[in-house]
Parts: sequence; structure tokens; C-alpha cells
Amino acid sequence: MAKRRNKVIIIALVSLGTGALYALFVKLTGFGIPCPIRLMTGLECPGCGTSRMAMSLLRLDFVSAFRYNPAVFCLLPVMAACAARYAFVYVKYGRVKDRFADAVLWVIIGALVIFGALRNVL
Repeated sequence: MAKRRNKVIIIALVSLGTGALYALFVKLTGFGIPCPIRLMTGLECPGCGTSRMAMSLLRLDFVSAFRYNPAVFCLLPVMAACAARYAFVYVKYGRVKDRFADAVLWVIIGALVIFGALRNVL
């Protein structure tokens, strides 16, 4: 169990470190990763604006963060809870499958697909 816990901690630290380095890069250069879907089609995908949203959250500017991507902004706590549940189930039981978290993720995916369609129509 300790080995699995350490693995989850390492993955979390590497993920947070990578995000911090990306945020620092964007802050210093002003360049972010462009959306390939938007570049090819001109349409905004469900994730468009997520980097700008994250940068606004780091400044504690919640209004701007919501404006950049309202769906991800609202779903972020749910996604974090799912990630925490997956980590807990993996550490405690040694499995990566969790039916409840899987169902919640499918609902999140559905909501993002609907959001992606509506944001380009409205």
C-alpha cells in the first residue's frame, strides 16, 4: 500500500510541477499551447480557454476564469474529486477501475461535448 501511495504522490507532484513550469513559461513569454481543433476548423473545442482560465485562477480572478471556459471552471471541482477518488481506490485496493468515478467521468465528457457544440452555435 505504501508503494502505491508513493506512486500517486510522485504522479501528483510531477503533474503539479509540469503545470507550474507551463504557467511560468506562459507568464514569462505570453505564449501558450494553441488549440489544434481551433487552428484547423476555426471552431472552439470544449477545452479552448482552459490555459487562460488556469492563469486567471492563479491570479484569483474568478470572473475572468469563468468567462474563458465556464464549463471546465464549473466542472473542475468534480474532476478533482474524481481524481482523488481514483487515487484513493488505487492506494487502498490496488485497482484503477472505479465504477462510480467512471460514471461521473462519462457525465463530465457528455457535458463538455454539449458545451462544445453550444459554444459554437450560440
